[in-house]
Amino acid sequence: MIEEVFVDIKDRMNGAVESAKDGFASVRTGRATPALLQNLQVDYYGTPTPLPQLASVQNQDARSLLITPYDKGAMKDIEQAIRDMPNLGANPSNDGTVIRVTLPDLTEERRKEFVKIVKGRAEDARVAIRNVRRQGKDDLEALKSELGEDDVARAEKELEAVTKQFIEQIDDALKRKEAELLEV
Repeated sequence: MIEEVFVDIKDRMNGAVESAKDGFASVRTGRATPALLQNLQVDYYGTPTPLPQLASVQNQDARSLLITPYDKGAMKDIEQAIRDMPNLGANPSNDGTVIRVTLPDLTEERRKEFVKIVKGRAEDARVAIRNVRRQGKDDLEALKSELGEDDVARAEKELEAVTKQFIEQIDDALKRKEAELLEV
């Protein structure tokens, strides 16, 4: 029974770590990557639709992206969504078949803003992991009558170790992203 609780806890904590890493990838560094637009929602005929479902996104060079819409009628909507995207600062242009997005250079002030955003996302992930830990602890407490206090106490110690391990993964990913953001 304890193993089942731990399988669930580890899956949910791993989900929080992966979500944080995806959030980090969507924060812009000095280079253009398709991951920047991965979570962009485009108002497509009144329905919010993820950009990857409407177009292919490719790197053209280090500072620009090339977006090829599957439906040419969606070009204006895609351009508007990119213009409205916070923290991107790009102005897209189209030639009738593709959209080119050139990213401006990052200033030091802007880089520090992005570091704050990433730190906020890391803290959100840590909070999610702590919530999973709290819920796991409650699940273990519910098993106390069946298994005994000693087994539950050992499981709670193991839960703390697992929690620390996942929080360290988030901290490592944060350090890498912070170094990447501050690299000129």
